[in-house]
Amino acid sequence: MASENDAVKFFRAPSEGEKLSFAKDTKNPGKFVFTMPQPPSFASVEDERRHRKQRLVAAFRVFSKLGLDEGVGGHLTCRDPEYPDLFWVNPFGKSFGCITTKDLILVDHDGTVVHGRSPLNAAAFVIHSKIHGARPDAIAACHSHSMYGKAFSSLATEVLPITQDACMFYKHHALFPGFNGVVADEAEGERMAETLGANKALILQNHGLLTVGGSVDEAAFWFIALDRSCQAQLLAMSAGTPVCISDEVAADSFKTVGSALSGWFNFQPYYELITKEQPDILDTDEEDGKLVL
Repeated sequence: MASENDAVKFFRAPSEGEKLSFAKDTKNPGKFVFTMPQPPSFASVEDERRHRKQRLVAAFRVFSKLGLDEGVGGHLTCRDPEYPDLFWVNPFGKSFGCITTKDLILVDHDGTVVHGRSPLNAAAFVIHSKIHGARPDAIAACHSHSMYGKAFSSLATEVLPITQDACMFYKHHALFPGFNGVVADEAEGERMAETLGANKALILQNHGLLTVGGSVDEAAFWFIALDRSCQAQLLAMSAGTPVCISDEVAADSFKTVGSALSGWFNFQPYYELITKEQPDILDTDEEDGKLVL
């Protein structure tokens, strides 16, 4: 994921009483610095757990609304804030559009369901346990068989910087080559984690997409944006030969649109809309924040 230091020249928290907009960059005449809300902080681990579970459910609902899910394939996860070696995940066979906080199951890196009674998708365990294990900074991970992601993955290539949005992934995603069938082998998950490295996204050849983030919001938005970047490139290639943004401009644009803060902030409109349309996402109680193992 992009370092927040990379985004300092573009984003900052607003001063007290300052409107959320932009300000002149005093160090770079003619340039501007955007001011925007910051990710929340929490008074207790229970509050943070409830927040993460709500955001994870909201991400499932958004994916369903956007048609990013298909059948029983796909899984979104987030670490538990109190027990970071455990992660929350959707139960196997439950529609993304129907998942609630009480449906989520908590899993350890051995594949044991330690909270909840629903079945676990073996592929979810194999992939996400290795990703979370290799990336302590990855609070959340998203994988689904989205239409444009899986179509693009068959080309066995990376996303080109042909749009501003594609620059979110400039030199920050990787191709996992080959397809060896449904992921049920831990060694395959380990290879995925190794290929991901420090990047924010993977293109799994003949399979689909995978993204990670320092929050559920960030990981979810990267997935949405990556799928749409795949769609844009497929459309552009079908019409002709896309013209790429120069390396210099793409790298500079990445510092703005590819930062962790940008990823988190870009998910907020989706969250606002989905919770307005489906307010049951927020139907939680104190028990949703508590955890007794």
